[in-house]
Amino acid sequence: MNTSPLNRTEQAQGESPQVTTVSPPAKAQTRRFGNKVRDAGLAYLFLLPALIVFGVFAYYPLYRLFWYATHTQSRFRNKPASYVGLEQLKASLTSNDFISGLTHSGLYMLYTVPLGLLLGVMLAVSTHRRLKGIKIFQTIFSSTVASSVAVASVVFITLVNPEIGYFKNVPWLSLRNPTSALFAVSLSSVWQNLGLTFIVVLAALQTVPDELIEAATLDGYGAIRRFWRITVPLISPALLFLGIVLVVSALQAFAQIEILTGGGPSGATETLLFKIADPRGIRPLGVRASYSLGLFVLTAIVAGAQYSIMSKRVHYGD
Repeated sequence: MNTSPLNRTEQAQGESPQVTTVSPPAKAQTRRFGNKVRDAGLAYLFLLPALIVFGVFAYYPLYRLFWYATHTQSRFRNKPASYVGLEQLKASLTSNDFISGLTHSGLYMLYTVPLGLLLGVMLAVSTHRRLKGIKIFQTIFSSTVASSVAVASVVFITLVNPEIGYFKNVPWLSLRNPTSALFAVSLSSVWQNLGLTFIVVLAALQTVPDELIEAATLDGYGAIRRFWRITVPLISPALLFLGIVLVVSALQAFAQIEILTGGGPSGATETLLFKIADPRGIRPLGVRASYSLGLFVLTAIVAGAQYSIMSKRVHYGD
């Protein structure tokens, strides 16, 4: 039976294998996926040095603190530590010693933060003027930022020393009075942090447009009303920053207390960090590690609450 050339051509075409090709959209998706993987790998490569630093100096010490808080150390070096779970952590964070240190840290924060902010704002506002020689006063007021905690403590102890101090006869500045010793020590921190507060607030004041102040003056605003209605909202981001920095600094106070009072009199100035450092070595390592975890959580909570509350009243200009 003969077949026509047309039928033979159709049969040949029917018998030829089908060739599948990748559509252009699939190739584009594959290319985009490869680019994403490459970009992600490059990003992690750039982040790797920072992750290593944080891991060595932040995450690993935090893990070691938790390990020490859940283990009791033996007095004998050749005997390994024993695991006690969360019992030691719970007992330490609910003890009277921890609550006492927490109370002293809270009082120290109340003594230093509001007073430091108030004095820094007052000095910055008073020197934010176009006057001849005003740079001299700005330099003097900001000079404390260059002083260390040790220098500030030594300067302050020469003023309130019970024997040779200039204010030795002032009862509420006495370092031997248990009811006022913590406040007396806090004044050294206020003086030391005054330079930082002054510089930040003065820099924020210099960003306030003069046109707004002049317009408010023409509208009949007095100096006090201009300050509260215009200046404070515009410098509120700087005040928020200073508030968080000063709170964290107050919760980490140790050196000035060790130099001025050594935790006395009668433990009246032993803040939580002072108990963690434990210069006299009267607290076990596991207890101090538990205190450190408590201070870490407390600092995070206070700073977070402070930011969430104050940020609602912060004005960020365009």
